[in-house]
Amino acid sequence: MSQRVLTTESGAPVADNQNSATAGVGGPLLLQDQHLLEKLARFNRERIPERVVHARGSGAYGHFEVTDDVTAYTHAAFLCEIGKRTEVFARFSTVADNLGGADAVRDPRGFALKFYTEEGNYDLVGNNTPVFFIKDPLKFPDFIHSQKRDPFTGKQEPDNVWDFWAHAPEATHQVTWLMGDRGIPASYRHMNGYGSHTYQWTNAAGDAFFVKYHFKTNQGIRCLSTEQAQELAGKDPNSHQTDLLQAIERGVHPSWTLYAQIMPAADAAEYRFNPFDLTKVWPHRDYPLQRVGRLVLDRNPDNVFAEVEQAAFSPNNFVPGIGPSADKMLQGRLFAYADAHRYRLGVNHTQLAVNAPRATTADNYGRDGLMAANSQGRYAKNYEPNSYDGPAETGRPLAAPLPVTGHTGTHAAPQHTKDDDFYQAGELYRLMSEEEKRRLVANIAGGLAQVSRDDVIEKNLAHFHAADPEYGRRVREAVEALRED
Repeated sequence: MSQRVLTTESGAPVADNQNSATAGVGGPLLLQDQHLLEKLARFNRERIPERVVHARGSGAYGHFEVTDDVTAYTHAAFLCEIGKRTEVFARFSTVADNLGGADAVRDPRGFALKFYTEEGNYDLVGNNTPVFFIKDPLKFPDFIHSQKRDPFTGKQEPDNVWDFWAHAPEATHQVTWLMGDRGIPASYRHMNGYGSHTYQWTNAAGDAFFVKYHFKTNQGIRCLSTEQAQELAGKDPNSHQTDLLQAIERGVHPSWTLYAQIMPAADAAEYRFNPFDLTKVWPHRDYPLQRVGRLVLDRNPDNVFAEVEQAAFSPNNFVPGIGPSADKMLQGRLFAYADAHRYRLGVNHTQLAVNAPRATTADNYGRDGLMAANSQGRYAKNYEPNSYDGPAETGRPLAAPLPVTGHTGTHAAPQHTKDDDFYQAGELYRLMSEEEKRRLVANIAGGLAQVSRDDVIEKNLAHFHAADPEYGRRVREAVEALRED
């Protein structure tokens, strides 16, 4: 087999890739050495802005297979037939740290899926927890600023972390999750995934249902203690990436079983919890888990940058039969995620291989912009309607309409009968074993005791006491013991 020829980006053969062109032997470099300039210019531009959140991530390809009939609830084509398989790309990530951060840290994990369906790509963006810290997207930039590096010290500050939580009592439920045993998964394979938000399914008759997604790991839940995580992060900062990559390479394909909680739309108004509040769960006794299918990951990306870093997941990518709900955090993310990708990757990021539809073809009037590759020929029009057989609207909505009423304004979320910020956090605490409670209290106290302001500590202690008096007492005692040392 003949040797392949090294070329420039324009395809011209490269004569010498070891020595730059100079003005004589040992002389200064020449501006005319376009091969050198091209290499250096490309090298300078190899990195793109990292994600503000979920920067540190890993990904894999696989498939989703339907195992149970859910056509009574949705007419989404990829869910319409038992045994039907759809190609999927998954991305897992930590949330708060930078791209170079360690994997084994106490942090929520992103759990994002792109289903390449015949009706377009469906993106499901969730976490490894069923709830989140806040319920309104207006607070999201402030929340993330409090959790990331301080602009003066350049590092995460307990004062900032706990001060925000002190002023956000709705975070108590998620803080209890995060500081508990599941706060540090042993690997991406050994954690559950949740859609977290409430979504809408619509069946062929037009009936609407609200749903929550639960991906239960078939490998079993495995987590790390704080001490184990600190040791592992020091030995292998890439521990989760290493585990996922090596497992798939040796043929051990991780899988998850998808279950859905399904609520008839008519139930939402009178349910005791606001079903659109991201800080709340729906107890399984109210809406039991119904099995839907199985997710399997069986192929690693060939290029992490092209396929993991440039993967763009946007919860506004719906398909017929699936749509949004009145979940305020979801509504905010419908804009924010897509806009983040337009900033990071450019307006044509949907044409990249990992983001482009695979089971159908995108056909619209979007043109031009940075890195445009969709001219569509000299006779294709870039306006609609037209008389030239261009793509036309279907007139069929993706999902059922959401009812609206009342006056515009900056309203707080409506209160349902059990809608306080502490009840579900207390329920979670009371579900824990004594050993789980002990570790939870120790994890919280370890961070809270580092806070410099007594009033911030007291505000947080009040939240835990409101969730459960024993919970609050034990955290107080642990914090006081650490501060006396």
